[in-house]
Amino acid sequence: MAVNSETGRLDEVILHRPGLELERLTPTTKDDYLFDEVVWVERAQDEHDTFAALLRDQGVRVHLLEDLLAETMVLPEARKHVLDGTFDERLQGPLAVDALYNLFARLDPVVLARHLIGGMTKRELLEHVDEPSSVVVRSARPDDLLLAPLPNHLFTRDPSAWIYDGLSIHAMRKRARTRETLHYEAIYGWHPRFSGLRAPRWSQGRADAPASIEGGDVLVLGGGALLVGMSERTTPQGIERMALRLFDAGSAERIVALVLPRQRAFMHLDTVMTMVDGHTFVSYAGLGLLPSFTVEPGDSAKELKVTAHPAADMHRVLAEALGVDEVRILTASHDHHVAQREQWDDGCNVLALRPGVVVAYERNVASNAMLERHGVEVLTIPGSELGRGRGGPRCMSCPVARTPA
Repeated sequence: MAVNSETGRLDEVILHRPGLELERLTPTTKDDYLFDEVVWVERAQDEHDTFAALLRDQGVRVHLLEDLLAETMVLPEARKHVLDGTFDERLQGPLAVDALYNLFARLDPVVLARHLIGGMTKRELLEHVDEPSSVVVRSARPDDLLLAPLPNHLFTRDPSAWIYDGLSIHAMRKRARTRETLHYEAIYGWHPRFSGLRAPRWSQGRADAPASIEGGDVLVLGGGALLVGMSERTTPQGIERMALRLFDAGSAERIVALVLPRQRAFMHLDTVMTMVDGHTFVSYAGLGLLPSFTVEPGDSAKELKVTAHPAADMHRVLAEALGVDEVRILTASHDHHVAQREQWDDGCNVLALRPGVVVAYERNVASNAMLERHGVEVLTIPGSELGRGRGGPRCMSCPVARTPA
């Protein structure tokens, strides 16, 4: 199991079908959960089913995150790992934490996975147990959440990334996403599909700390090189930690860190730039040229060689990392308003199924037409509701195996 590029034939992928967690979003809570709008859940499920069906029709093995988590929760060690990381008296209060922990410890694995992702309200707790002597519980209204939902699990790209022959598990930047990493730790550590793999594993930890990195910023270029966005969500500290671990394991030889504007519109690198074949990128017209740093192994295991590059050298730096004479950058030449709309709707966030074949939202008409004019086959999916979370087909997919291009 390995991911050696962005565009080699996609063989296996992890998706998450929207569920209870999105039903918890309201106009007053959506900002806390990093969503711009409330989602029509049933329509989002239909759109996601279309996405999964397209991938299966293209020969991709699709794993659904909630199913993987439920299958993992059958194992006592995995369940304990997740519950120990989920419940904390600082969050649920010292008088309620035991009641919640003990309830989750005995839930059916399918029900458990649903609530680990979807959260639990006071009303749902009291369907199973007597009301604990807890100020937290007794002061809560029936539909107040005692365990927060994880609506951003929809974007399976971010909490982990398969990088060449190894697996990186990430520390998420935003508190609303911190617990997502815990579920991937359990799945990769105990699920039969992954637990026997001898791949190097690098964990950034789950602490809410500056050293964060998220998968939407990580592009596997091939040939031992990575392109990583230094963004709103991925910090220089996180990149340095990843570099030391990858280089020490011999899994990568070079990281190009691209300095992105730290704005929500440029949340991750893949919201403005993705790959469609081994030397071709699709890029947002407003991105322009950006400064970068090349990070390479130093003279010792604790050292790195860091070279700064001005913005004007961006394309040359990318070509050198790819080992090609030049890169091809495809940018739609539509007017300023259309460009901004389609970037907001993830027009550049495409998922490559194999070189020159990508999945994109159907709503990005101008961007898709531009790709097709340049010989890229675009397979479209609906995204009117899925797109409300600010993520496209690449965001919603975590490749775990690609055939080398």
